[in-house]
Amino acid sequence: MEASKKEPLVITDKEQMRKWSRAMRSQGKSISLVPTMGYLHQGHISLVREALKLTNLTVVSIYVNPGQFAPSEDLSTYPSDFHGDISKLMSVPGGVDVVFHPPNLYDYENDMKRNKNDQGVCKNLEGKGEVVSCLEESGMGHETWVRVEKLENGLCGKSRPVFFRGVATVVTKLFNIVEPDVAVFGKKDYQQWRIIQRMVRDLDFSIRIIGAEILRDNDGLAMSSRNVHLSAEERGKALSISRSLLGVKSAAENGHINCRELRDSVIQAVSEAGGRIDYAEIVDQESLQAVEEINSPCGVLHCCLVWEGQADR
Repeated sequence: MEASKKEPLVITDKEQMRKWSRAMRSQGKSISLVPTMGYLHQGHISLVREALKLTNLTVVSIYVNPGQFAPSEDLSTYPSDFHGDISKLMSVPGGVDVVFHPPNLYDYENDMKRNKNDQGVCKNLEGKGEVVSCLEESGMGHETWVRVEKLENGLCGKSRPVFFRGVATVVTKLFNIVEPDVAVFGKKDYQQWRIIQRMVRDLDFSIRIIGAEILRDNDGLAMSSRNVHLSAEERGKALSISRSLLGVKSAAENGHINCRELRDSVIQAVSEAGGRIDYAEIVDQESLQAVEEINSPCGVLHCCLVWEGQADR
């Protein structure tokens, strides 16, 4: 007989979330947090399964954070299916305890009216000479940002200058609201995971950060909420990424250590398939600094961001 599905408690208010966590901790319960922006897929579910192994209780946050989107990016079209997300979470054996789904994490009392009107509004301000996020553009009054200065500069940070400060800031807010013992992030967003690790270390958060391995679809494409934007043709082209990265891994394991040649092979393969390369680098796993030669395959990481249609892979 199928076990009954566990329906999570949905909390939308910051203070109520904090009160729940503190009440549970007062009972000696440990709490894990899985931060997401919703439109969940099996990659997210694998993070939830990992979290369930680590603590007594599990919280999944669902919040599309305007602070990490530039005005030219896809805040307004980011996919959403909250009821579908709840259904997927209920299908996980053991289930999650809370879904934290705030309407606006930047709803400060003196700006409540303006925030309600502006939430989710983001205009393209390119060419106006100032790098801002959708949060600043909407006039919500938020002024405080968390920066991990060196790790955020390269790779994705080169072309997305507001992204990682937005991620670090919203994760800090979630940590302060949920007060978890453990937080689980996916290594698909490797730079993000390393930045959160460094932030937690540097600011003395008493939180254990877990990095879960990449989960791929049967065809090899890394799972991502934005994959829904890919056409069948674009998805086929995107498979060149995983194939070329596997080729680089094999070459490195067989003694090919020149990083420039390895990187160029990925760029060529992806470009020939019709992808637009944002960056391709072989970097040290800890510092994320580019390396010239691979002295130890386990000490380096090949990072690649490719734009396919409206999705990044």
